[in-house]
Amino acid sequence: MIGAIVSALVIGAIVGALARLIVPGKQSMSIGLTLIVGIVAALIGTLIAHAFGWADTRGIDWIEHILQLALAVVGVLLVTRMGMGRTGKTRGTPT
Repeated sequence: MIGAIVSALVIGAIVGALARLIVPGKQSMSIGLTLIVGIVAALIGTLIAHAFGWADTRGIDWIEHILQLALAVVGVLLVTRMGMGRTGKTRGTPT
């Protein structure tokens, strides 16, 4: 159980950071929000991969990790488009 939590944190951090690198432009997201998006994407990606039997391979589960990364990219896009990652600014007001 502890190993699964640590694994989710590490994979979530990596997936979230990679997603922010892939999404073009500047994202005003905190590190904590990036970690949350990455962890959620990693967990959902793992659930989907297990449901379809893609996670039961020898070696590295590339399909699972690509799915996690794709979900994290979608998560980063959603957070930045909704303006949830902004700090101290409201949407639509000129600066």
